[in-house]
Parts: sequence; C-alpha cells; structure tokens
Amino acid sequence: MNKKMKQTALVIFSLCVAAVFMALLMTKDTQWSGVDETVVEKFAEEAGREARDPYINTDQGDILLFVFLLAGVAGGFVLGYYYRDVFTDKRVLEL
Repeated sequence: MNKKMKQTALVIFSLCVAAVFMALLMTKDTQWSGVDETVVEKFAEEAGREARDPYINTDQGDILLFVFLLAGVAGGFVLGYYYRDVFTDKRVLEL
C-alpha cells in the first residue's frame, strides 16, 4: 500500500469509529448530568446546605451568547490595540 491509500484507509476507519460512537450516544436514554448536579450539589448537601439558583442565571434566553460576544469584543479590542507589541519582533524594530 502506498502512502495515499494508507491515509484514505485511516480516514475511513476514523469516520466509522466516530459513527459507531455517535450511534451509541444517541441510543442512551439517560440524561448526562452536569458538574452542578454531580459535584456541587453533592458537596452542598454534605455541608448541610441546599442548592440555590445562581445570582446570574445564564440558562434564560441568549444571555450567555451575549456575555461571550462582549468578551470577544473586549479581547479583540485589546489584541488590536497591542498587536504590534504581541506579533512583531522587537529586534527588527530596533534596527
């Protein structure tokens, strides 16, 4: 087998494994519990406290997407402002 055939066989095998994995995930009837349910609530109950709603509930509407949008805008502004300091070689600028 040449290199191209080996790569093609590897891609086909990877796709088959991914398809089997996805099929197994889709057939499960149980819901996956998150970190809040499995870890935080467990330790809260052990400490004698009850679980409560978060101060900022991001499960309502698109507030979580809006927060990520604001973080992306802020990060883009900072990266754009310091672009030369981050991505240029200081030795080239000194010549």
